Amino acid sequence: MMEHDFAVVFPGQGSQSVGMMRAQAEAEPDVRQTFERANAALGYDLLRIVNHGPEAELNRTEITQPALLAAAYASWRLCLAQTDRRPILLAGHSLGEYTALVAAGVIGFEDALRLVAERGRCMQAAVPAGCGAMAAIVGLEDAAVAAICREVSAAREDSVAVANYNSPGQVVVAGQRAGVDRAVARAKAAGARRAVRLPVSVPSHCELMREAARRFSEALNQVEFKDAEIPVIQNVDATARTRADEIKPGLLAQLYQPVQWVNCIRAMQAKRIKRIIECGPGRVLAGLIKRIDRALIVESCREQSFFGHG
Repeated sequence: MMEHDFAVVFPGQGSQSVGMMRAQAEAEPDVRQTFERANAALGYDLLRIVNHGPEAELNRTEITQPALLAAAYASWRLCLAQTDRRPILLAGHSLGEYTALVAAGVIGFEDALRLVAERGRCMQAAVPAGCGAMAAIVGLEDAAVAAICREVSAAREDSVAVANYNSPGQVVVAGQRAGVDRAVARAKAAGARRAVRLPVSVPSHCELMREAARRFSEALNQVEFKDAEIPVIQNVDATARTRADEIKPGLLAQLYQPVQWVNCIRAMQAKRIKRIIECGPGRVLAGLIKRIDRALIVESCREQSFFGHG
């Protein structure tokens, strides 16, 4: 590996905000063109929702997912226009894995937009509103949180499990609302610095999403996948893949199995990656990655210094 080799990561839900692409859309014709393609594929004005809201509409899962994919892909295209350098690895957090697959040439942009919109609909339909929940737990060992989830699930019928291994000592749990609430209470009693329910309507990456995966498989199997031009590290097992036939199963399993984000970053480090660029709105992943290893250099695609290095 060369000294200046780098990886690119794409954010998932939680990075969205009203107005997140307004400045870029006003300044960059290519960003507007990307969203015009998205509007045509989806049949509604996505850029209007992204830039003007209302927030409640942007935060609807079936809107949030294509909105973030389009925003991150537009950012990726801007990055490509700035340099002839290319990353040697790609990854995305949850939904962001689909943006990574578009960047890698596995799925067409329009196909990916329609896929993630359907993914959102399948997720929302899998669990009745108000029945599921997610919570962030900070300050406990990962094993301790997993043990709490097992104890809560075994004692009652309200299942809960670790959904995201985001950084050491920072995990997200998901499941039935009562189970999540009991896990939060136990985590606080065990000394967690923070344990709080998240404002989401869908309990992602847990067994409650297995039915969503079954429904989503029908849409996924109708889309042509190509072999990746750049290896994509998949959330479900932190394995870099290029073969189209090996990528699809990981996307389905991702819906009901935890996001192994810490291991995804470790897999990059195993390839001697020292620089990672976050491509998309916000800096959620940058914060997580620095908590995984402060020695890693993490920058936003909106910063010019990254591409100027080396």
